[in-house]
Amino acid sequence: MSTKKSDGFTAEERAAMKERAKELKREAQRADGERDLLDKIAEMPRADRALAKKIHAILRATAPDLAPSTWYGMPAYKRDGKVVCFFQSADKFKARYATFGFTDEANLDKGAMWPSSFALVALGEAEEKKIAALVRRAVS
Repeated sequence: MSTKKSDGFTAEERAAMKERAKELKREAQRADGERDLLDKIAEMPRADRALAKKIHAILRATAPDLAPSTWYGMPAYKRDGKVVCFFQSADKFKARYATFGFTDEANLDKGAMWPSSFALVALGEAEEKKIAALVRRAVS
């Protein structure tokens, strides 16, 4: 048995515990946020619901570190608690089309002007690839 007195946890152990606490917090936020997001999608009319489900699948595959959430009652995806992108149902504001948009938290700045919102009426393979590429750039 050692007679040396322990001063508690080492700096590395404290850092590891802090990191684990952050992981648990992120997991808890993601679980609740995803449930809220999926509930909002389920409430949408069929056409918007189909688009939102595809957007959700693209986001989960492309940027799994983004936390699903809701934002003003819309499906949204956050990084460090800040919304990066969102889906707005056409039904939400009685618009002609749904939109997929990015906030100023997204890394899309290029030049003096760039698109931050896209009208969606259908999502084929080409559109899915374009959204995935934009999301990858937004979180880079």
